[in-house]
Amino acid sequence: MTWAVRSAMSGARHWSKLPHRLVLRHGTNFRGLSWEAKHIEMHTLLEKEDPYSYYRGQSLKYENLNDQEKTARTVWYAVPIATIVGLGAYWWNEEEKRKTKRKVEILGEGEEHTIVNWSATHAVTTKRFFQPESVEALEALVAKAAKHKLRLRVIGAGLSPNGIGLDGEGMVSLALMDKVLSVDRSKQQVTVQAGITVTQVIEALRPYGLTLQNLASINAQQIGGFMQVSAHGTGATLPPVDEQVVGLKLVTPGQGTISLSREDPEDLELLRMSRVALGALGVVAEATLQCVPAHSLVEQTAVMTSDQVEREHVRLLGSNRHVRYMWIPYTDTVVVVSSNPLQPLYHPARWWGAISRSVLAPKPTPDSERLKPMRDLLVQSSNGKQSPDAISGLSLAQLRDELLAVNPLDVEHIKKVNRAEALCWQQSQGVRVAPSDGVLGFECGGQQWVSEVAFPAGKTSLPDGSDLRYTRELLSLIEASGIPAPAPLEQRWSAASASPMSPAGGAKDDLFSWLGIIMYLPEDDAQQREAITDAFLQYKAACREQLWGRYDCREHWAKIEEGESKEETEGVRQRLKRQYPVAEFNALRARFDPDHILANPLVTALLGPKSSKPS
Repeated sequence: MTWAVRSAMSGARHWSKLPHRLVLRHGTNFRGLSWEAKHIEMHTLLEKEDPYSYYRGQSLKYENLNDQEKTARTVWYAVPIATIVGLGAYWWNEEEKRKTKRKVEILGEGEEHTIVNWSATHAVTTKRFFQPESVEALEALVAKAAKHKLRLRVIGAGLSPNGIGLDGEGMVSLALMDKVLSVDRSKQQVTVQAGITVTQVIEALRPYGLTLQNLASINAQQIGGFMQVSAHGTGATLPPVDEQVVGLKLVTPGQGTISLSREDPEDLELLRMSRVALGALGVVAEATLQCVPAHSLVEQTAVMTSDQVEREHVRLLGSNRHVRYMWIPYTDTVVVVSSNPLQPLYHPARWWGAISRSVLAPKPTPDSERLKPMRDLLVQSSNGKQSPDAISGLSLAQLRDELLAVNPLDVEHIKKVNRAEALCWQQSQGVRVAPSDGVLGFECGGQQWVSEVAFPAGKTSLPDGSDLRYTRELLSLIEASGIPAPAPLEQRWSAASASPMSPAGGAKDDLFSWLGIIMYLPEDDAQQREAITDAFLQYKAACREQLWGRYDCREHWAKIEEGESKEETEGVRQRLKRQYPVAEFNALRARFDPDHILANPLVTALLGPKSSKPS
């Protein structure tokens, strides 16, 4: 600040001392003005030279006050300001309470639920977990979620290894919608609510002399999830279970509730797409299933070498309604389990079969002998921690779990366990007769990581051998890479499904082979679980990189996982686009679930996020 400006601040007596250049600089002429006018003009001039002069002056005035005046001045200003701030804070707090209450009302939040899948490989915690008891209640939930654009993922029995039904933002379980609605004996059809389990359906059908055509290994699945992931049993002429669905009721966010029937030609295309839809088109509320007459199966368990299987393979597929192979790595043992319907009483084959079984078939071996190789190895491997008496009640699968837990990633130990299991299967050969549901389900072992793929294997009338070539290559890969691969490598077959999103989607005569790899997880050792998980991911990656592309493998929807990185996930998504009509499916999603409220992070990762344009 110039000396002239500082002088001007001291009062009017200094006007005459202002240099002429300052007046000229601002274009101001003070001649002929009164003292008051000169003061106003000068104040304007000073504001231009020093914009903060007013505040400096006020500060000086405050400094010149005594303590009592300062206190009064502070109270004068502070009280109104504090009052305004306090009222604002109170209003903001009340507004937040109202918003929270409204949000809770909208979300329908309740107590926290932690949902864990069967293998304890995936878990989520949510406050939005709903269990409607009727279609009307389900419709209200879906409509509310659609209105407020809140995710609402439908979950089945939670058996899927990949947790495809889990979502922390909100889930709806149909476990309380588990009724049989009607049974049509003439059409051999049953209509059920989608939350009913396979076991419940089978039991409800017994009085009517009906059953389901084919089953997966586990019967605790809910019918809705059973079809939506295209679960499968085994049998070269039998399609995956979604082909049993001839009608369904779908509750959708975008189009409300729709009913589809195979009997209506206009519904057929949408019905096929909706049967295997991963819960992403709508919530399946009801389903009509095509049944078959109840029947018993004659099951035969045999142990073969890989060369024997290759020679007998076409015959085994063609002459048995159901057949599955269990390959045991690091051995030349293949367990072949086949079954066919028990002939009616009047059929000569029924009596000849009964005589053959009673005279020629080996007698069942007692468990004390049958399971002795695995029991002995467990006692030996546990260094005395396991006694023969303590393990006498364990099944083959349970013995395997206990043996693997001793050293699950040591290849030499795995070889010993697999060889012991092969010996047990040698003692387990034989024939049994039981109702079909008692034969087709089987014990799968404990918690596990599993990856299963389906791939073309020729025609049902003429297998092309690619199924056995794949398995031979996989076994060679395991041995060459030293993978600690436990038994079994389970291989099954199915005919094609007409559902476009089924891994076995294809023409009517197409044959598909399904093959799974597995590693078992201890339930209470977190460090060991983590190490096994890492090893399994490497195992799966080796299969993906060396086998899947050459055999056009498609992952089971209940066992597919998103990638470990963004690049890997994008690779999975691109592979799915090549294998399935993803663009057409996403166009239906845009129609039936425009805001993707039924999706979860896994579905979004696999099929892509919501697009502004239908895909």
